[in-house]
Amino acid sequence: MAQYIPTLEYYSGGLPMACTMYASSECYFGLNLNLMCKPSEIAYTIMPNMAYFVLLPLESSASNLVDLSDVEICKEYKLIITTWSGLCRYKVNDVLHVNGFHNAGLQFCFVRRKNVLLSIESDKIDEAKLQKAIENTSLLLKEFNTRVVEYTSYVDTKQISGHYVIYRELLANDSANAPTVDVLNQCCLQMEESLNLVYR
Repeated sequence: MAQYIPTLEYYSGGLPMACTMYASSECYFGLNLNLMCKPSEIAYTIMPNMAYFVLLPLESSASNLVDLSDVEICKEYKLIITTWSGLCRYKVNDVLHVNGFHNAGLQFCFVRRKNVLLSIESDKIDEAKLQKAIENTSLLLKEFNTRVVEYTSYVDTKQISGHYVIYRELLANDSANAPTVDVLNQCCLQMEESLNLVYR
């Protein structure tokens, strides 16, 4: 959820932010052992007593499962769990980046959800690409002391040429120097250029 860090920093007014754990309704996965670190530096340590964990390299077939002791540092994996309550080899569909180890415990960063995407036909836009496109348009707004607070998107296929609709909530810190319609149009063009070639 890295896209929310600037918003949290803006509204917290410098207060410390702590994220204690990485968990889901299935079970607890890991703990943040450095509670006062910056949100962008959070690393979770897997708690192997909460479930049986195996990892699947991001670009591998389902037969290439890796035990916690055999992971490679600086690689991305998908988490697969078997819980005490009966889930067996459940794919969590989160992408994790392995940072290293704390004692013998594996440490990782949450990167993104796997397969969260926009798609009309053969084009595929995942969450990371959409976030990058938003960041690219945000650069055009900096000189106007304006930033993207929040965004959302959906696929509109009501017309023959389907397209993505992306809403951005902007916060202009100086209303006298707010972005003009031309600048907002440039942001739309930049967004279009940032999406993949198949969609364009």
